[in-house]
Amino acid sequence: MGKRNENGMKGFIFNKYEEPEKPVFKRLLEIFKELITHTSGDLEEALDWLKQLDEEYKLTTADYSLDDFIQELKDKGYIREEVKDDGKKGLSITAKTERAIRKQALNQIFGKLKKGNAGNHRTKEVGRGDEHTGDFREYQFGDSLSRISITESLKNAQINHGVGDFTMSEEDLVVEETHYKSQMSTVLMIDISHSMILYGEDRITPAKKVAMALSELITTRYPKDTLDILVFGNDAWPISIAELPYLKVGPYHTNTVAGLQLAMDLLRRKRNTNKQIFMITDGKPSCIRERDGSYYKNSMGLDPYVVGKCYNMARQARKLRIPITTFMIAQDPYLTRFVQEFTQANQGKAFYTGLKGLGEMIFEDYEKNRKKRIRG
Repeated sequence: MGKRNENGMKGFIFNKYEEPEKPVFKRLLEIFKELITHTSGDLEEALDWLKQLDEEYKLTTADYSLDDFIQELKDKGYIREEVKDDGKKGLSITAKTERAIRKQALNQIFGKLKKGNAGNHRTKEVGRGDEHTGDFREYQFGDSLSRISITESLKNAQINHGVGDFTMSEEDLVVEETHYKSQMSTVLMIDISHSMILYGEDRITPAKKVAMALSELITTRYPKDTLDILVFGNDAWPISIAELPYLKVGPYHTNTVAGLQLAMDLLRRKRNTNKQIFMITDGKPSCIRERDGSYYKNSMGLDPYVVGKCYNMARQARKLRIPITTFMIAQDPYLTRFVQEFTQANQGKAFYTGLKGLGEMIFEDYEKNRKKRIRG
């Protein structure tokens, strides 16, 4: 029922919406998860930062102190006490916090998404698939009976044979076209060479957030897809989703070839037809591991020997029908030329981007990369 206003007129009164104030714990928890991501899982450093922020911005209240927050983190299973390597007791984050960080990254980067069905990518190929298109064709031997459109088939029977003496033949039957839904296997490569924190810019934290968001997206929205994550510096190695919050940059050169070799090895083991590689990097390839185990390194410009090896890997991936999408967090002209030639060798894609919007770009490309089903 409406309310009467001061003039006695009846109607509805609309007030400006004000978001209810969050409890202190929830507000602090959001900040805490962000700090844990920036400190690569270092709980003591994150709490120290939180203390400084509290002193400056008065995040806690007289009734709820930072000690109360830490105790509630323990009570709710976000942190736990454990014995450190030096034999002393300390605090560390739990798997619950790791999941919460991934979920927060997903909400930050892909917040506008709505959950869909259990993770399938449409392909452009029409056939005996899973998703209805609204188009019809004649019934063919082998078509599933469940695909027959009863309404359209009855209409054909009436047109072809009349309504007086109703009959239906195989020629009257029509089926609705459907799209195949494919499964995707993705490898995400993250550059952890020293340049990812050079020039006073933290590039590894946004890369981590993207990886956490993508892993959360795939495991919740596309559970039939697979995601492998690897990092590359002087060498390359796979990491688990649980390790992402703790990921740090090392004193490494950039061995792009090692990363691509590992990515293709991982994808060769997948049964899915559709495969792809996403590579997040900001630097030029500057390192190769030779057959004898030694390293060839050259940080000066683009070394033709190293670059040539990268082009060879790009062509090998193309032969295996594995497209590589490069997200280049740098826009130096000579690096741009390298990425262009690398992309041409693979027939993949490249995005030249800053840190802002990186997550949205990766998601959009992941969604749009709905390849035609490849028949082996």
